[in-house]
Amino acid sequence: MELPGRRLLFRSRRRSAGAGGTLGNASWGPVVGFGLVSLAADVVSDGARPLAGPLLAQLGASALLVGLVTGGAEAAAQGLRLVFGPWADRTRRYWTFTMAGYALTAVCVPMLALAPLVGAPGLVLACTLILGDRVGKAVRSPAKTVLLAAAAQPVGRGRGFAVHKSLDLAGALLGPLLVSAVLALTGLITAAFAVLAFPALAALFVLVRLRRRVSDPDADAQTKGPTPASPPAAARPSSVFTGAFLLFGVAAFFWSAGLVAFGVISFHLTTTAAVPVAVIPLLYAGAMGAAALGALVSGVGYDRAGGAVLLALPLLIAAVPVLALSPAAGLVLAGVLVWGAATGLQDSTVKALIADLVPEIRQGTAYGVFAAFEGAGALAGGALYGALYDARPLLIGSVVALQVVAVVVLLAALRRWHGT
Repeated sequence: MELPGRRLLFRSRRRSAGAGGTLGNASWGPVVGFGLVSLAADVVSDGARPLAGPLLAQLGASALLVGLVTGGAEAAAQGLRLVFGPWADRTRRYWTFTMAGYALTAVCVPMLALAPLVGAPGLVLACTLILGDRVGKAVRSPAKTVLLAAAAQPVGRGRGFAVHKSLDLAGALLGPLLVSAVLALTGLITAAFAVLAFPALAALFVLVRLRRRVSDPDADAQTKGPTPASPPAAARPSSVFTGAFLLFGVAAFFWSAGLVAFGVISFHLTTTAAVPVAVIPLLYAGAMGAAALGALVSGVGYDRAGGAVLLALPLLIAAVPVLALSPAAGLVLAGVLVWGAATGLQDSTVKALIADLVPEIRQGTAYGVFAAFEGAGALAGGALYGALYDARPLLIGSVVALQVVAVVVLLAALRRWHGT
């Protein structure tokens, strides 16, 4: 069922008469389609992600450089959305940005296979390509999320984003399994990166087919009505920069600053915990399974209880360095799973909240601005983890302090949003 005043952004041969909550309903078609694109793309990006730390270490990088590169890559993935989100809103060409961003990832990641083969410039090449992959994420993410937010509203944004994220994370799980199998067979990190060219091509193929069924929003798109998860406000302001939105952004900075990049965790596992490189992708796959579960649970919770479910995020983040950087294998595994659950919540339910908080015509800008807060936090966190890696108690205390601030600001944001 189409909500009053709302036009769906997709065209389909089949249209549903109901808003159905089951995956068999035609309303789920575009959501699942975007999920399949993300699945294939994440086989690529997340297949390479757990190998970033070992690759940089193999090329001679220090812990500080690994922290700066991986943190800077996440900062680019988030912060540059501040440019591409408003740009997409101004042009209304959401598909152009979506396709360009996926193409950039599809090119950069397989080219990491060349880094160990070019000698001294290999470290510079690897750093550039790692950053390029995440820039592709920044280019496509706000535009794709605007399209997905509209497609998901008939089935519930919390559930829609959760199902999409679960498909996305299925790719994030399969990618590490694929590279782990290649490493086990060949022992070559170059072969593990090279094989990712195949899912990269598959992602682009599915994306082109989906483009034929899903259109850009019209230039005269209007503000949509509130959803069940939204507060009972009489009207929404047209500006992105409301008090509630800015408070959510500040909270996002603090929780992002405390969430360690997996590159630092994998660096720790290979250099300190002496875990074989071939095992790292398997651990990452387990983290992605935990992320999928976290996304589904928090997504259903968001549709029922609203933004309060986000209060679990700082608690999860505070536990990560205690566990993941421990010398005990069991605690490290638990830390990796907690890291995954936090990532799943951050990458799905948070986006549903922004879609309910901001009018559709400004959502690209909103995702860009919000991601800039997260990106600044990720960059600060990368430097923090790199600099304090050898001073574990101080690092843990710093992360806990950051998450206490995040909880306080998040509570203030929730009160402001609901007008209490």
